[in-house]
Amino acid sequence: MSRMSILEAAEYFGVSKEAIHNRIRRGSLSSIIEDGVKLVVVDKTAQVSAKTHTRRTNTSMDDRYYKLLEEQNSALQAKVEKLENETKSLRDQKELMLVKEREKIEEIYKQKDEQLKNILNAISSKFMLDAPRAEVIEEEHLEAEIELKERKPDDKVISLNKFLKQSDFSQKRQEKIKTKFKKIAKKDNRIIVIGKKYYMNLSKHDYSDLL
Repeated sequence: MSRMSILEAAEYFGVSKEAIHNRIRRGSLSSIIEDGVKLVVVDKTAQVSAKTHTRRTNTSMDDRYYKLLEEQNSALQAKVEKLENETKSLRDQKELMLVKEREKIEEIYKQKDEQLKNILNAISSKFMLDAPRAEVIEEEHLEAEIELKERKPDDKVISLNKFLKQSDFSQKRQEKIKTKFKKIAKKDNRIIVIGKKYYMNLSKHDYSDLL
C-alpha cells in the first residue's frame, strides 16, 4: 500500500483532482488524514489495474475518434465526388446548349443569305428584262432629238446599232464596223455622236467605206 496526495494520485491515474475526490466519496479509493492533509491510500494491484483501465479507456476513445474521422472523411469524399459529377454534367449541358445556339445562328444567317440571294437574283432578272426596253426607249429618245435638231424632212437618220440589227452582217463583221466608227467618230463629220451612240444620215452621206 502507498500513500499519495490528491495531486499525486491524480497525476498517477491520469485524471483530474476532482475525479480523485469523487472516487474517495464513492469509496473506490481509500483516504486518510495525516497532519491535517488528506492522503490517498493506493493498492499496487489497484494501481496497475487503474493504469491499465485508463490506457484501455484512452485507446478506446482514440479508436472511436479515428473511426468517426474516417466516416466523416468518407462522407465528405462522397459529397465532393457528387459535386464534381454535377459540375461535369452542368458543363456538358452548357456546351451542348452553346453548340445548339451556334447552329441556330448559322441556320438563321444561311436563310438570310438565301433570301438576299433570291432578292438580288429577282432584281437582276427584272433589270435584265427591262434593259432591252430601256435601251429601245433611250435610242428612240436620241433619235427624236436628232430629228428635232438636225434632221431635215427628207433625211434618213438611223443609229448604228439599229442599222446593224437590220443588216445581214455577221456578228464578227458588226464588231469590226463598230470599232471603225469608234475610232473615227470624232474626226468624221458624217457620224453623229450623242452620248455613247453613233448615228448615220443615210440620205445625206455614204458609209460604204466603213461597212
